[in-house]
Amino acid sequence: MIKITYIGHSGFMVETKSCQILFDYYVGELPMPAGDKPLYVFASHRHGDHYNPEIFSLTRTLPQVRYIFSRDIWRSRVPEWAWNKLIQLKPRQEWQDEEIHVLALKSTDEGVAFLVEAGDGTWTLYHAGDLNDWRWEGEPEGWNQQMQVNYRKNLEPLSGKTIDAAFLPLDPRQEKDYCLGMDYFLENFHPRKAYPMHCWENYNIIDRWLEEHSDSPYRDRVVKISRRGEVFMQKEENS
Repeated sequence: MIKITYIGHSGFMVETKSCQILFDYYVGELPMPAGDKPLYVFASHRHGDHYNPEIFSLTRTLPQVRYIFSRDIWRSRVPEWAWNKLIQLKPRQEWQDEEIHVLALKSTDEGVAFLVEAGDGTWTLYHAGDLNDWRWEGEPEGWNQQMQVNYRKNLEPLSGKTIDAAFLPLDPRQEKDYCLGMDYFLENFHPRKAYPMHCWENYNIIDRWLEEHSDSPYRDRVVKISRRGEVFMQKEENS
């Protein structure tokens, strides 16, 4: 079983039996990390709603911490004392230690998305960052069509992967196109659970998706988030 805490916006803390993983902290109350488990702090890119340097003041005293960031986050924005704990990845690059294996995917905006295998491969987590089908009203049709092509191409490294938990943008600013990215991901990669994010505190967008997808075979996989600090316990598939 894993414990997933929604912190705010695109920020989540995932706790497995052997490690803790913090994704894209920006706002909200950070759960107190356990000192006896390694902590991996991920930042998908440099945008202010995905990377907050405050994480260093929250994690500095932990004996086992690693910072795994996209290459677009300048080293100058990382405290010098943390440089020896910093891993920076570019698209298609991998990194691993004794606890986790990480693959970075190219974003359709800044930075990368992350595929993380933890617990000897028991759990596979996907955090999209800003990798999404960002189609917008008012953009040229050619631009929007190319966005769709890029989004699908950038997800190709996930083909054949079993994904236990996927953290996916569901952004109300996209109006009628708000769910294009999440729908494609659900239909093609079948995550066991999908956690909507990047909702800008408008959790009604999740209700809207559930109402508009009443017949979707993936409806029960979408987790309804309603507030910051909400905790979800996800069981292994066959437990």
